[in-house]
Amino acid sequence: MSIATESGRTDVPLGRLLFDRLREQLVEGTYPPGSRVPIDAIKEEFGVSKQPVMEALRRLATMGLVEIVPQSGCVVRQYTQQEARDFFGVFGSFEGDIAAAAARRHTPEELVELDHAFELLHQAEHTPEVAQRSRDYFQYNAGFHRVIHRMARSPLIADLSQRMWVLSDFLMYGFAGAAPIAGAVDARNHDHDLIRTAIRDRNDTVARAAMDHHIRSITRLFAD
Repeated sequence: MSIATESGRTDVPLGRLLFDRLREQLVEGTYPPGSRVPIDAIKEEFGVSKQPVMEALRRLATMGLVEIVPQSGCVVRQYTQQEARDFFGVFGSFEGDIAAAAARRHTPEELVELDHAFELLHQAEHTPEVAQRSRDYFQYNAGFHRVIHRMARSPLIADLSQRMWVLSDFLMYGFAGAAPIAGAVDARNHDHDLIRTAIRDRNDTVARAAMDHHIRSITRLFAD
């Protein structure tokens, strides 16, 4: 169900569950760019009032996935392919700096966590069904990068990055689609292994370059 969230857990608060589910639907294209978000239908689906729905949508608006239109409702944000390419260029540089910090600051215990996160990504290569493989990739990819964020020892930067990752998933899924993502899992994991090795070796220069390339190369999956 979830791309990169805990929405399958039963102990998650309703507000978090609602936010996660809406984010998932937006990333996967349940509501296409430019379309109106059906607030009444969401209220009925979750059995909640309008307030928690709007709170979730306002959070998603700060991440660039939707736009709240006064006196009108909420619509899914539309971006051009050039805007998406520009975003991944900036995002690559940002994540590269985080990877470099992780290479300098990580602990041995965190390396074990990173290895485990990478193993989950490797398992995703063998998921037979295309749509599920792309979902597995999104979920385990988020876990891998969260470990790197912890290694960097910079909570403020990690928080900013997490917001950017939400938009990254939205743009990646929207401009590439499930099939190209599923087909690229092996190549993406090759990048992950290079990043993991550079961090383990405390080679911040290679970690930065490998992460920057990894993020920027997402645009190669975009349909023409």
